[in-house]
Amino acid sequence: MSEVRVAGERPAALFWAEFAESRLALAGLSVFLLAVFAAIFAPWLTPQNPYDQATLSLMDARLPPGTVGSGGYVHWLGTDAAGRDLFSAILWGLRTSLFVGVAAGAAALALGTVLGLAAAFFGGRLELVLMRIVDLQLSFPAILLALVLVASLGQGLAQVVAALIAAQYAYFARTVHGAALAERRKEYIEAAAGIPLRPARILLRHLLPNCLPPLIVVATVQVANAIAIEATLSFLGVGLPVTEPSLGTLIANGFQFMLSGRYWISVYPGIALLIVIVSINLVGDRLRDVLNPRLRR
Repeated sequence: MSEVRVAGERPAALFWAEFAESRLALAGLSVFLLAVFAAIFAPWLTPQNPYDQATLSLMDARLPPGTVGSGGYVHWLGTDAAGRDLFSAILWGLRTSLFVGVAAGAAALALGTVLGLAAAFFGGRLELVLMRIVDLQLSFPAILLALVLVASLGQGLAQVVAALIAAQYAYFARTVHGAALAERRKEYIEAAAGIPLRPARILLRHLLPNCLPPLIVVATVQVANAIAIEATLSFLGVGLPVTEPSLGTLIANGFQFMLSGRYWISVYPGIALLIVIVSINLVGDRLRDVLNPRLRR
């Protein structure tokens, strides 16, 4: 039996040409790739390791942007209350924020895909139980679930990632279940089951490829949501501890100084967070239009 052709499948060159028609999407992709590059090479791009106590001086605390510190270099974005160079702190914080978003999004994608495919293919009581659990979870905001879980698990990077996985997998499970149900009733799936092929091969070689277009779009949205939720949790003081490099903790560190005029401690990390989230959403919006032309405006 010939291999199934994935819905919306097209040559890579044609896919890229359609994606590149949107200048906003190209700008979003460029900014996101630049953020990833800056996060990976932060130790070599920054003049200071902002979380090495030996390199910090309280004499440099809360310096305004453009001031030359005791280290002899210019703090282009100023410093925070601990004397950390804010440009360095943002790039190091970007590493953690991107890691949390990608790690939580990938793990939630894997878990939700397995549950959604299994529910759609096997049906019966398994589908009933799994989808009722998913529907119940989707009735609550993801940030509320993450807040409750982190408050129970405690602060830390692993705890935040685990809470985000538990809060987000239901979005992927519902998406995969809907797409797989539409494919499950088609003739090629019935023929594959009647040969019979092993269920694992049907799920991985036939059902899953046809669920990828909506999954890719949901994945981009959920990565951005994970970054935003982590920043919110850290800002509220229940996510990462204040000593951890994260855009959320940087915003929280400077919030108390806003009314005293030292706006840069919170504003610049907030701008960085906004730019990253918007760039990911721009890419996701364009992927949605390219993968499903019926949704184009």
